Amino acid sequence: MNDLGIYIHVPFCGKKCGYCDFYSLKYSKDNADAYVQAVLRNLDYYGKPQTPVDTVYFGGGTPSLLSTDQLALIIERIQNRFSLEDNCEITLEANPSGLSPEKLKELRYTGINRLSIGVQSMTDSQLQFLGRSHSSARAEKAVLDAADAGFDNISCDLMLALPGQTMKDLEYSVSRFFSMPISHISAYILKIESGTPFDCGNIRSRLPDDELTAELYLHTVDILEQHGFFQYEVSNFAKPSFESRHNCRYWQCRDYLGIGPSAHSCCGGKRFAAESDLEKFISSHVQPVYVTDESPCGFEEYAMLRLRLRDGLDLRSAGEKRSMIEKKLPPLIKAGYIIFNNDIISLTPKGFLMSNSVIEYLIF
Repeated sequence: MNDLGIYIHVPFCGKKCGYCDFYSLKYSKDNADAYVQAVLRNLDYYGKPQTPVDTVYFGGGTPSLLSTDQLALIIERIQNRFSLEDNCEITLEANPSGLSPEKLKELRYTGINRLSIGVQSMTDSQLQFLGRSHSSARAEKAVLDAADAGFDNISCDLMLALPGQTMKDLEYSVSRFFSMPISHISAYILKIESGTPFDCGNIRSRLPDDELTAELYLHTVDILEQHGFFQYEVSNFAKPSFESRHNCRYWQCRDYLGIGPSAHSCCGGKRFAAESDLEKFISSHVQPVYVTDESPCGFEEYAMLRLRLRDGLDLRSAGEKRSMIEKKLPPLIKAGYIIFNNDIISLTPKGFLMSNSVIEYLIF
């Protein structure tokens, strides 16, 4: 029987960041209460006591806006409706400004054992540009308080290629990260999503050009690896054994169930997604979903996802397509985009920077 990861999309924010295109709405207590009851109903519907669950991920939105009692209710229902593994990784995304020492102790008591903290930068002017509600000092305090509360698996987000960001700015943020008790860093290049407030000429004109963006990314990879944070995926770096087990499910084509408006799932032989509509989610006995792929994880999709990982793609899984792929390798190897070791293709950091183009060229 396949084990399962469970993703809970919490669609509430104190305020929406100008760069974010995830489905989220302004928090209200009444909506949050009704939302939690809908999550519990869906866990009852999808629950299979014989199915092992070894990762749970609360994403959003800002999941830490839920009370610890609400989070505990959801975790308890997962435990009752599925077979929750003893070493289950339970992650909560959180904003630094919402993490008091008292709340962190309560969160640890619920069974949450991994925090993903949206720091983004340790430079206050950059945080203000991003519209974040915390300062760099507040972010550092949140991490230190989390460690004091017993969290030994803490991830921080870092955003690259911000307007005006220099190599010195980046090095400063990263050096502050190294002084904190964290074991995982997600380093994302700022992408302007269509329809967001950042999607305007004033912002776009201030972004670093492609050459500087590449330098910032590759320099980040070098610095992080020098300090023991090894790149295991395009945007993710971890100390040994601290990779995000839940997110690795996505890239390994393993089953996961998503609950909440806009949450995606891949299980039961299909990919499907819940409608991005909080009212419908709350009012429906079971979340309204639509199928996005009737037969997921064919070779092309599997190969695309595996090549996002530093472990790469084993060509022994390619069957008759292996020879076609191998013919395309020499120019990519020469350009420094990939490494080919016997049966394994893996992208270099330079290749990760061009991953969409490299993977499309290789696989299609």
